[in-house]
Amino acid sequence: MWLRERFGDQLRTNTPLAPFTSARIGGPADTLIEVRSSQELAEAVRFLWDRDVAFRILGGGSNVLVADAGVREVVILNRARTKRFYQADSSPEVEAESGASLGTIARQAAGRGWSGLEWAAGVPGTLGGAIVGNAGAHGGDLSGSLIMAEILQHDGSQEYWPVERMNYAYRTSALKRNPGPVVLAGILRFGRSTPAECKAKVREYSEQRERTQPPGASMGSMFKNPSGDYAGRLLDEAGLKGLRIGNAVISQKHANFFINEGGATAEEVASLINSARDRVRERFSIDLELEIELIGDWSGIGATAEDGSRQ
Repeated sequence: MWLRERFGDQLRTNTPLAPFTSARIGGPADTLIEVRSSQELAEAVRFLWDRDVAFRILGGGSNVLVADAGVREVVILNRARTKRFYQADSSPEVEAESGASLGTIARQAAGRGWSGLEWAAGVPGTLGGAIVGNAGAHGGDLSGSLIMAEILQHDGSQEYWPVERMNYAYRTSALKRNPGPVVLAGILRFGRSTPAECKAKVREYSEQRERTQPPGASMGSMFKNPSGDYAGRLLDEAGLKGLRIGNAVISQKHANFFINEGGATAEEVASLINSARDRVRERFSIDLELEIELIGDWSGIGATAEDGSRQ
């Protein structure tokens, strides 16, 4: 197999993806390639682009629902996690590869007394996914911290995009609206504070998260908040808390979280998605838009696969 010849031990076949997702749901990838540096990521992507091989990048596995039938595209498992913390002239900065955990970056920065990313300490997922999706929580989002991102273009060139070029909006960016380029790394700016103050904010946000969001295996927030409202409120008002299909259930604690109680299938979650959308549409005449991404082979499944980021 020519992919095996190129990638050797980096390549696995027929690999279940559920263990690599926060929801613990999903069928196998026909081919999975693991990369451990931004250079390996760039080389793998260029190799596949040059041969017109379709691929999908998987980072922390949050905000995604992998089809039970699995993924026919090559899956690149992004384990490029190198981080560098340094004092710039104007402010502290972190340079990190796209597979680095956003929550880990936030906690390590807080431990240094670097402020601005405390909201992300409990947010799952990687920096690359956060850059593409403008991840956010507790009133903050990545657009407030990003200085620039290193981007691999389809012609194989690498560019540094300043935050302005991302054209950020709520949970979206130029990269999400126009998928194709790949995030290799990013540079984040911080303010100066004290470790005690930063850690206190992290604790505050963590406690708020525990009060308002359910534990257990989930994809994170299922739907985007519509303008001027909250998806969780609409789902709650529509009487959807506790709705169950098989082992997938809409949380009693927060209706915008769909929980895998053990052995749930992607088809069960997709059925919950459709039921929730239908009831909110009937009650409020609002069409909820997925915040998660459906990836893989969804042929024959009733959910609407909204194809978004490849991070």
